[in-house]
Amino acid sequence: MRELVVEADGGSRGNPGPAGYGAVVLDPATGETLAETAEFIGVATNNVAEYKGLVAGLRAARELDPDAVVRVRMDSKLVVEQMSGRWKIKHPGMRPLAAEAASVLPPSQVTYEWIPRERNKHADRLANEAMDAGRRGRQWEPSRSTADLAGDTGAARVVGDAAAGAARARAALASAAAASSGTAAAPASAAVPASAAPTAASGTGWGASADLGAPTTFVLLRHGETALTPQKRFSGSGGGDPELSEAGRRQAEAAAAALAARGTVQAVVSSPLRRCRETAGTVAARLGLPVEVDEGLRETDFGAWEGLTFAEVRERHPQDLDAWLASAKAAPTGGGESFAAVARRVAAARDRLLAAHQGRTVLLVTHVTPIKTLARLALGAPPESLFRMELSAASLSALAYYADGNASLRLLNDTSHLR
Repeated sequence: MRELVVEADGGSRGNPGPAGYGAVVLDPATGETLAETAEFIGVATNNVAEYKGLVAGLRAARELDPDAVVRVRMDSKLVVEQMSGRWKIKHPGMRPLAAEAASVLPPSQVTYEWIPRERNKHADRLANEAMDAGRRGRQWEPSRSTADLAGDTGAARVVGDAAAGAARARAALASAAAASSGTAAAPASAAVPASAAPTAASGTGWGASADLGAPTTFVLLRHGETALTPQKRFSGSGGGDPELSEAGRRQAEAAAAALAARGTVQAVVSSPLRRCRETAGTVAARLGLPVEVDEGLRETDFGAWEGLTFAEVRERHPQDLDAWLASAKAAPTGGGESFAAVARRVAAARDRLLAAHQGRTVLLVTHVTPIKTLARLALGAPPESLFRMELSAASLSALAYYADGNASLRLLNDTSHLR
């Protein structure tokens, strides 16, 4: 079973005051950085920021390997002792945060260790970078971070899909440097499979030429409105299969006109649900293309929540809703589908379509959750980012996938064609 180390920290300039957290996931055998995360959280106490850093670090570890054994190291004696069960959680404001942290991974997979602050510098630097960004009215950006570069002169900053990982990039850079100097490269990190670590010789990855060829581009079109859309009701694949409303049909026509004017789409793939097939059919007819249906692009099954508003779900199933908001593994009431399950399904569909349409521009007509999930996976963002993206009916987004396995978010929620 794989082992990961999470180091996390949080701070507040005022206690309470402007606060932020930082967390890093490390390979315990090599010390390689596998993932980093940080966030400015507004006004909060030190303890709240520390707990939020812990939650973020555990979620980053889960993204890398949900079955891994995780060793958490923090310089907060309070958090370590409370999460280890040796100290009671007396403050009512800390209990929900502790419960959230405990829900990320099975408790049997996680252990906690206190370390002195000087041994937690990486996470501390990330937290301070987040607070510095907040002071400037911004959020922490991986591309601007230097938290992992102390004593690492000349190292490249890794941004983008967390699946690529700092370890993989550094292994590729080391191989490229060795190839250019004619010397043997040092062994790659044990955390990087040989098949996943690009080398200069392979001509892919970070060690390759900048010319990776034409990317495969997914243009992502959310279906037009149905009668449920303006009412903001849960509408997935587990309830009815509503058709487009009159407004939704107009939106589909507008999207078709905009895509025809661009003239770049070479294939059309749709979710099996009626609202998507109708939208895709309108666009495909305008483009003169057939419509392929992929089951992996269907919307989440929202179980007993289908057809309800958020307020109605809050009233009828408050505990289930809280669990769903706190964990991607939690499913809606009545046998619905968790976001973790959706992510596995969507990732499998993505890989099928990338293999079938290499180097082409493909229109995927689908739903809110699949589109947000594709964007999240491309960015290496945590599951909770799904709640921080807005996707309007008939909006357009775009992702480019390159030969080295990296992805780029090109567009999100463009509605200019609807105005």
